[in-house]
Amino acid sequence: MGNDPLARQIQFLLEIDRLKQITRRTLIADGSRRENDAEHSWHLALFAVVLAEHGPAELDLARVIKMVLVHDLVEIDAGDTYCYDPAACATQRDREVAAAERIFALLPADQGIELRALWEEFEAKETAESRFAAALDRLQPVLLNYHTQGRAWLEHGVTRAQVIERNRHIAAGAPRLWKYALALIDDAVEKGYLNV
Repeated sequence: MGNDPLARQIQFLLEIDRLKQITRRTLIADGSRRENDAEHSWHLALFAVVLAEHGPAELDLARVIKMVLVHDLVEIDAGDTYCYDPAACATQRDREVAAAERIFALLPADQGIELRALWEEFEAKETAESRFAAALDRLQPVLLNYHTQGRAWLEHGVTRAQVIERNRHIAAGAPRLWKYALALIDDAVEKGYLNV
């Protein structure tokens, strides 16, 4: 690979193609199969474009889109951590930091630093853009779980309290979207898609 910037960029782009192989627990909307991380990231980018008006004023939409496109790249090495698995969550940060160090280092230094910083910003949830991006990252699986009649929730015995706890920070990034998510969650309980 050497230090040729183009060669490094191509190597990175080939490496991140592996994101298509990382299967998530969430089913796609028609319930026919589980989504992969690449599909999830693409879907979030469109969530950002379509739902930007529900984010904070003066939102830097391009920054949000970049964040949601890179936020799961670390799962190429770390794997998808099921959010309702406490044991897996306990080691998630260490696994993902090690992955970030390897994956973003494939790029020329300036690009690697930029994308790594976007990933760290997303993880920290301290900026308006990162809080909005994280809100979308939580809303998308709630929406898909609801529209697949809670199959993944029911399969893993997930409760309403767990879904509320996991997703409550949607309110910090997009209060209106949190209100919508709460309505879906409550309707899911009423319809038997989610355990009380």
